[in-house]
Amino acid sequence: MSRTPTVAPESFALVNQLKAGTTIIGEIQSNGTFRIDGTLKGNITAEGKVAIGQTGIIEGNIICSNADIEGTVTGKLIIKALLSLKSTSIVKGEIVTSKLAIEPGSFFSGTCKMDAIEDQKSEKEANIGK
Repeated sequence: MSRTPTVAPESFALVNQLKAGTTIIGEIQSNGTFRIDGTLKGNITAEGKVAIGQTGIIEGNIICSNADIEGTVTGKLIIKALLSLKSTSIVKGEIVTSKLAIEPGSFFSGTCKMDAIEDQKSEKEANIGK
C-alpha cells in the first residue's frame, strides 16, 4: 500500500532561492518570499519579501512588500512596507517605499520617495479638523 507523504504546514512558507553562481535573464514573479544570491538581469515581483544576499546582483526593478538588500541593485525599487539597506548594500536607482532603514556603510545613489508616509500625514491632517 502506497502512502502519500505528509507535508508539514511550515514547508509552504519556504523561501524561493536563486543560488550564487546562477544567472537568470528574464522576469521573476513569486507569490511568496524570494532570496537572491546569484544574478538576475530582469525584474522581480513578489507578494512577500525579497532578500538580496551579499553575492546577489539585480539589474532590473524590484516590486515587493518588504526587502532586505545586502548585495547590489541597479534599478527601481517599489517596496510597499519596509526597505532595509544593510551595510554591504550598493543601490543605484530610484526608491519608492513607506519605510527605509539604512545601516552605516551602505551605498545609495539615486532618488528616494516615501509616498505612503506622505499619504498617512495627509490623512492625519484631514482628520484633525473633524
